[in-house]
Amino acid sequence: MMARFLWRVYLVMTTFTIHKAVSDPAHWKQLAEKELNKALNRKLNTNKARNVILFIGDGMGMSTVTAARILRGQTQGATGEETVLEFEKFPNVGLSKTYSNDRQTTDSASTATAMMCGQKTNYHLVGLNDQAIAENCTSAHGNEIPCAFDWFRMDGRSVGIVTTAKITHATPACAYAKSATRNWEGDVDMPAGMTGGCKDIAHQLIYNNSYAKVILGGGRQFFLGRNDSDPERNLTNTHKQRLDGLDLTQVWQDEKDGDNMSAKYVWNKAQFDAINPDNTDYILGLFEPDHMQFELDRDHGPEGEPSLAEMTRKAIQVLQKDQNGFFLMVEGARIDHAHHDNNAKRSLHEVLALEDAVKVATELTSESDTLLLVTADHSHVFNIAGYPKRGNDIFGVVDNVGDSVADDGIPFTTLLYGNGISYDWGNRTNVSAVDTTDKEYLQVAAAPRSSETHAGEDVGIYASGPMSHLIHGVHEQHYIAHVISYAACVGENKQRCEYQPEPNAANPVYHFITYLCVMCVSQYLIRLYV
Repeated sequence: MMARFLWRVYLVMTTFTIHKAVSDPAHWKQLAEKELNKALNRKLNTNKARNVILFIGDGMGMSTVTAARILRGQTQGATGEETVLEFEKFPNVGLSKTYSNDRQTTDSASTATAMMCGQKTNYHLVGLNDQAIAENCTSAHGNEIPCAFDWFRMDGRSVGIVTTAKITHATPACAYAKSATRNWEGDVDMPAGMTGGCKDIAHQLIYNNSYAKVILGGGRQFFLGRNDSDPERNLTNTHKQRLDGLDLTQVWQDEKDGDNMSAKYVWNKAQFDAINPDNTDYILGLFEPDHMQFELDRDHGPEGEPSLAEMTRKAIQVLQKDQNGFFLMVEGARIDHAHHDNNAKRSLHEVLALEDAVKVATELTSESDTLLLVTADHSHVFNIAGYPKRGNDIFGVVDNVGDSVADDGIPFTTLLYGNGISYDWGNRTNVSAVDTTDKEYLQVAAAPRSSETHAGEDVGIYASGPMSHLIHGVHEQHYIAHVISYAACVGENKQRCEYQPEPNAANPVYHFITYLCVMCVSQYLIRLYV
């Protein structure tokens, strides 16, 4: 009881301090001067990026970032608006134009292809240029695009993927697969009698991309044979498990065992936690038959799932053993899925899970040799509306007298959607009588749809590390891949760093040259003044 009382006192004092600070005009001047001084003292980092980590918040548009920022602050007892997310601390910020070659508002396959392959392409295409035709297998041949995995592998560096979606879903698939549609995740999804010899995305991952050292996500159903029992559910999913009878998890293990590699296949948190990255070279983790659980619903126990931050930590620990460097794509996938359900609370907590993963990356890597990029593939029709008071619960009802109701006299929530399943067909519910902060609450949508849609506005790009200043304005989305290629000297930019010394304090050549320079300057100064 006393602890609860003291906690309430602390919250009251914290809130009072915040409101007192912002009521002081000097506060705003000091805040601006601090930011100005930081900008004036910026120094460009022109090192070669040994490592690149691309964080993709699927569906993480600007309104989503703003709402998540407020939520983060409010979970810490603050009003929230003044909070700064981890990736918002990055020194370089730009905007990405997310349209695809054929759609004004598009999907995750075309956008992820742009970000990781350097070309805008058509709706639903994975790792193919815009000459390919969706759902047409034969059109894929000859239209494959080399992408980040290809660039880094050809340069002798390690690669990995972490996602909270199925590992075969659109965004992660674009890292490694070439497919005429994102929908061919397993062979069960391939049309009967299709010609052209195309393979499903799961098959491509195991047979064509087994060099990937870290593969962590969901989607186990596409890797198990039709008669295999799922280890978690102890039953078969005959609807989605493989028609060819292959257990691709076993194929992966057999190959690694044959090459005497230290490899671990895991499907729950206990097994994942038991992995020692110091003596493990490869990890395949498939934690759900379908997508992984939402962060608000995640089972933290031994039979449950690791968080996005935990997966990111272990992925970096395994990959950074490669002295040549690595490329890692980390996707906060379920931001998008919750938005499609008009479920803002689950979506925004997924953003916080992604932020936790970004923080892990900043702790485990050095700004001198690791390029960190945080962006989104597209936005959603998600709005922050009305005129709520400072610090009003981000999931609450607009609370400002005179602005808290619509013209029909009924209150509304701060967060709303442009379309989706929660359209109320003209029956305006008095949300004051509803717990709008509950995780099951669906914010009201303006137009009816079975699933809320993506939005077409620009999304943010947040960058830190070598060449991050190349993110500086409004960019075409495929520009991101060219920044990665240029900063890391891979792909078409492989020759750029041929004569540039590695930004590594442990590099003996770098040390020797530095020593000679210092000795020469010292001898010159001694002769000049003695």
